[in-house]
Amino acid sequence: MVGKYGAKTYVNKFIAQGRSNIVLLSLKTMKILHFLAIFLLCGVISSHAKTHHQTYVVTDTPYSRLCSNKSILTVNGKFPGPTIRVTEGDTIAIVVVNRAKENITIHWHGVKQPRYPWSDGPEYITQCPIRPGTNFSQKIVLSDEIGTMWWHAHSDWSRATVHGALIVYPRIKDDYPFPVPDEEVPIIIGEWWKSDIFAVLNEFLANGGGPNSSDAYMLNGQPGDLYPCSKKDTFKLTVEHGKRYLIRMVNAVMDNIMFFRIAGHNVTIVGSDGAYLKPFTSNYIAISPGQTIDFLFVADQNPSHYYMASRAYAVAGAFSNTTTTARVEYAGNYTPPASPELPILPNFTDTAASVNFTARFRSLAYKNHPINVPLDVTTNLLFTLSINTRNCPNSDCEGPNGNRLLASVNNITWQSPGIAILQAYYESVNGVYEDNFPSNPPFPFNYTAAVVPQDLWEPQNGTRVRMLDFNATVELVFQGTSTARSPLDHPMHLHGHSFYVVGWGYGNFNSTRDPPNYNLIDPPLQNTIAVPRAGWTAIRFVANNPGVWLMHCHFERHISWGMEMTFITRNGKGPNDKMLPPPSDFPMC
Repeated sequence: MVGKYGAKTYVNKFIAQGRSNIVLLSLKTMKILHFLAIFLLCGVISSHAKTHHQTYVVTDTPYSRLCSNKSILTVNGKFPGPTIRVTEGDTIAIVVVNRAKENITIHWHGVKQPRYPWSDGPEYITQCPIRPGTNFSQKIVLSDEIGTMWWHAHSDWSRATVHGALIVYPRIKDDYPFPVPDEEVPIIIGEWWKSDIFAVLNEFLANGGGPNSSDAYMLNGQPGDLYPCSKKDTFKLTVEHGKRYLIRMVNAVMDNIMFFRIAGHNVTIVGSDGAYLKPFTSNYIAISPGQTIDFLFVADQNPSHYYMASRAYAVAGAFSNTTTTARVEYAGNYTPPASPELPILPNFTDTAASVNFTARFRSLAYKNHPINVPLDVTTNLLFTLSINTRNCPNSDCEGPNGNRLLASVNNITWQSPGIAILQAYYESVNGVYEDNFPSNPPFPFNYTAAVVPQDLWEPQNGTRVRMLDFNATVELVFQGTSTARSPLDHPMHLHGHSFYVVGWGYGNFNSTRDPPNYNLIDPPLQNTIAVPRAGWTAIRFVANNPGVWLMHCHFERHISWGMEMTFITRNGKGPNDKMLPPPSDFPMC
């Protein structure tokens, strides 16, 4: 990992390698190119669009939870951070001011950033970190996203406290494909460690095992009634009988899919990941880290107090087996119960409850809400997702058999470079990455066997990217594995794109048997999808966004272990098919 602990400056190294002329030339031209970038960006935004100007000041801020105090990273002193509300096609201009002691970057999760990866945010992928005492002006360009998304830190484990909701409204007020809500409420599921989050990170990276589990989950920054020293600050939602509420939910938890339920009430799911869904009714929700879900509920029960509650779905690794709560309190005159009704949530090992919930997602695919599922695939990819191990000296690590835990995509554990991939690509700096990421696993085996031989557990290190031609139609099959005795779900997130989830199943993907069963009529459009444990998921997207785009598991421990890779989409031939130049204050390494 790089960042607060272990971040390295490679300027001298590059000078020694004779690359300083390239970097110096880019610095002289950046300001001119920045004005051109702003001009061209305006050309891709419809005339109605507005630009929203904000300043995000990152500071170390004292906070109290669970009877103890500590300092956490915050934006503008808030935890969770500010909610941004904009309209389809708008642009957000944010100056990020780092007044903290740690490096920081900000990622705009689910925003495609057409032709402008410079503000996407992942550390050492699209930018070097915003160092203490420096600023970075980010331009967030919205296109067809609508509904709920979010923003979060993308450096080390800073996103544990640096995150907030991003709400995108339709161009026409209340032009929803579902009943217009009376009110809307963002709810962010988070978690809290009593320990310093960077100490948690450093400890498990040093000992080779897994991270310590958190001490509490939270709803809108509060643990709730079931945790010590928390009851007086429990989040409360006051509702009026008969009214309809739109809940905009974000899972900002670091390492767990979460179950959520409101006692006594059903909910109607209407959207996810910045896109609408065909409405369906459920009495619970399963939501992956990184994912957003929009749902309606009607206050149609007897006036009283009801708990909303959330706890983890977790089949492996340490996790907090606790429940966070908030209160739904009906307005009016009545005698409230001594304790609200607590909902019954699925068991924490209930894989079917997690997978079957997401399997119900369908795009609207109506005439007034059309979709465009790629049919003629030009690029087929099969990526294995594995937990791995590597020998430790004296077998003194805390992973299986005294080895170090790692993770990989196609058996390649990502090694973070010394400068951003995007900077190296744009400046044609050689030696930073290789462009030969494999399209298929390096060696086939029975990926989901009950027992995978231990000699298949060890990965290779690499900083390897997959090049995509502009407008390539990509089918990517994520294949889970059972290496290291760890068949796990993996919530995979792709930057710079949304994708259609066209199929999924348990066991090993079969290229002959499975594609005929794809849903090519109304598959959901998402940017984060949980690949089921010991199973596979197939997605399709068009590589029509030139730039450098990270793809990774959104379990934070897995990305720390190396489960990530990077796509580079080449420029197209047309003037509007090329990546735009960087801003003048782009953070350099």
